[in-house]
Amino acid sequence: MKKCFNTERGPKAVGPYSTCTYTEDTVFVSGMIPINPETGEIVEGGVEAQAKQSLENIKTVLEEMGLSMAHVLKTTVLLTDLDAFGKVNAIYGEYFAPNFPARACFEVSRLPKGAMIEIEAVAARNID
Repeated sequence: MKKCFNTERGPKAVGPYSTCTYTEDTVFVSGMIPINPETGEIVEGGVEAQAKQSLENIKTVLEEMGLSMAHVLKTTVLLTDLDAFGKVNAIYGEYFAPNFPARACFEVSRLPKGAMIEIEAVAARNID
């Protein structure tokens, strides 16, 4: 049965969706844009700062669910400028090394609230 979860410590949804949905074993974290949960605003400082904030938001949600970044099986990264791929990879690698999840990365024309990046994640609860 599908269950819904809305974060208490992370950024609030900017539309009609849950922070994540989950079943007994699988957690689907909605796309996280680089919103600072304390201010509700997109962080400044370029794509590196935005990548870090998006990943911190995912980390916060997972921790609220009793999980960590090590539970992530797959991510999807959306960028408004694929030329930022290398900069994002450097930040991304800090959050997932050494056992990286599967990933897809796409360039898109626009993201909510003018963000440069959005990242969604799929995690498994029962990882040994």
